[in-house]
Amino acid sequence: MTSIAPLHSLAELEEDTRLAWLHYSETLRELSGAEYERVEPESWDALQLELRRVDERREQLADSTPGFA
Repeated sequence: MTSIAPLHSLAELEEDTRLAWLHYSETLRELSGAEYERVEPESWDALQLELRRVDERREQLADSTPGFA
């Protein structure tokens, strides 16, 4: 049986993933050349950190929800 709470939480995780990528993209959108080269590595690191946080929350949700995969 599926519960509404896990589905809602899963939707929140998907939205957080989308927002993380959106922030990364918007941070770099207007940049070019040396400015892009300077900013992109830090933006990529911030994206990876946020995606790891989302994955950790997804694992916690899976661990706490019987039958959730």
